[in-house]
Amino acid sequence: MFPNKKARWSQTIHQHMRNQKSLYIFVAVLFMMGVVFGTVIVNMLDPNQKSGLLNYLGYFFRQLHEDQIAEPFVAFQHATGDHLKTIGLLWILGLSVIGIPIILILIFIKGLVIGFTVGFLVNQLSWDGLWFACVSIVPQNLFVVPTFIIVAVTGISFSLLLIRNRLIHHRGAIYPSFVSFSLLAMGMGILLIVAGGFEAYISPWLMKKVLPHTSWISSMIHLSLK
Repeated sequence: MFPNKKARWSQTIHQHMRNQKSLYIFVAVLFMMGVVFGTVIVNMLDPNQKSGLLNYLGYFFRQLHEDQIAEPFVAFQHATGDHLKTIGLLWILGLSVIGIPIILILIFIKGLVIGFTVGFLVNQLSWDGLWFACVSIVPQNLFVVPTFIIVAVTGISFSLLLIRNRLIHHRGAIYPSFVSFSLLAMGMGILLIVAGGFEAYISPWLMKKVLPHTSWISSMIHLSLK
C-alpha cells in the first residue's frame, strides 16, 4: 500500500515539475536577478550608510558573543511566523487573477534581500563575511527559498488556470487544482516550521562557533565593547 502511494506521489511530483518546467526556470531566474541586484546595491551605498550598517553589525556580533540575543523559542516564533505569513500571502495571491505580478515581485525582493545581506558581509568582511554568511544565512534558506519558489510557481499556475477556465473559456473544473494547491501550501508550511527551528536553534550556535575564528568579526566585537 505505502510503496504504491509513494510511487503515485513521486509520479505526481515528476509530472508537475515537467509541466511547469519553463515557469520554474523563469521564477528561479527572477530570484537570481534579485540576488544580483542586491549585491549591486551594496556597491551603491555611500560611506555613511556603510558605516551605520557596520555599527549595527558590530552591535549584533557583540550581542551574539555575550549570549544576549533573543531566546531561541522567541526567535523561532518570529522566524516561523514571518515564513508562514509569506506562504499564506503567496497562497492568497495565487487564488486571485491579479496576484501573478505581486508573486513575482515578492520572489524578486526575497532574492534582493539575500543578495544584499551576503553582498554586504563579503564587501566589508571579505572571506570572514562569506564564511559568516554561509553559516548564518545559507542553511535555512536552503529550505525557505525552494519552498517559496514552489508555492509561487504553483500559485501562478493556478492563477493562469483561473484565467483560462473562468475568463476565457468560461468552463472547466478548478476545485481539484484548488485542493492540490492548498495541500501543497500546507505541506510547504511544515517545511518552513523546520526552517524556523533551524534558524532559531541551530544558526545562533553555528554563528557563535564562527566568531572566534574570524579576525575581522573579532576586531569588530572588541571595537563595539569600547
